[in-house]
Amino acid sequence: MKNLRVLQEKPAAEFKPVQMQGFAMLGIGKCGWVKKSIPEVGPYDALVRPLALAPCTSDIHTVFEGAIGERHNMILGHEAVGQVVEIGSEVKDFKPGDRVIVPAITPDWRSIEVQNGYHQHSGGMLSGWKFSNFKDGVFGEYFHVNDADMNLAHLPDDIPLQSAVMLSDMMTTGFHGAELANIPIGGSVAVLGIGPVGLMAVAGAKLRGAGRIIAVGSRPVCIEAAKFYGATDIVDYHDGDIVEQILKLTGNKGLDSVIIAGGGSDMLEKAVRITRPGGTVANANYFGTGDILPVPRLAWGCGMAHIDIRGGLCPGGRARMERLVDVVRYNRVDPGKLVTHVFKGLENVEKALMLMKDKPKDLIKPVVLV
Repeated sequence: MKNLRVLQEKPAAEFKPVQMQGFAMLGIGKCGWVKKSIPEVGPYDALVRPLALAPCTSDIHTVFEGAIGERHNMILGHEAVGQVVEIGSEVKDFKPGDRVIVPAITPDWRSIEVQNGYHQHSGGMLSGWKFSNFKDGVFGEYFHVNDADMNLAHLPDDIPLQSAVMLSDMMTTGFHGAELANIPIGGSVAVLGIGPVGLMAVAGAKLRGAGRIIAVGSRPVCIEAAKFYGATDIVDYHDGDIVEQILKLTGNKGLDSVIIAGGGSDMLEKAVRITRPGGTVANANYFGTGDILPVPRLAWGCGMAHIDIRGGLCPGGRARMERLVDVVRYNRVDPGKLVTHVFKGLENVEKALMLMKDKPKDLIKPVVLV
């Protein structure tokens, strides 16, 4: 009985398994399930198990277009909310059992780039994007989070899991497009592409005081959501060239701000053509193919039109997530409208990912509840 009592008093962490399953990129064009060792936790880090996951079009670019190059047996995914399983010795604000929002961008906060104001690039260009880029992502039974006190945010009980997981990437990315766009109060804005990021750009533009918001897209489910989030006009590329349509709507004056939230490399050219002199083109899109992004010479005033072209990786980290939590809690934006398909069980991550690849007409965003 004495020995039995000692066993019962041992912390559960000592009995955690040493291996886990994850859904991974096996190589360009190939993905599947792999077994890996459960990540080790450093003094400032945390081990988290997923509660809800969402695949991203970025995962599709990474796997099927080879957008960031070859990756072998790298677990995919960068959108998650989860529960803390283990913490490092120096973690102060989180403990095992806490429910947390995990941002897609998890910088190293002790870096020169953070001091220069661009945490997204800590350690080098795009290096704040670690999950499914430089390290295993969140589509596993467990995943590692660096700098836990700086990169995790507490998940309030009153925000549903499927809404909360939209904060990690879709909301922060779409909002960043609106932030980059320098929208004046009452300004005119076009959002090119109204998938989940574009829809959050529409919502962000409205929050920042835009007047007219033109949403460019064609799928009925996305058009309905765009109107819900604040679009005043819809432009469908099936009805003709979007540049001609938008210039006609604006009396050939162009727009104060244009946010690129989807499409190929030609979208930058289209954006410049519909931006007025002195306006701003903001890119929140992940261009997955091509070596050159063209800028039309005359539409850019031979380079002198005072049209700013800006692009940026979405902000991550704890402070950003906590602000987005307040946007939801105080009924400014409901990200739950993005979720059109819900799966249950980690094994369904593959089905959800393939939905993002195939993009059926009734899809905006799938979520997997683990």
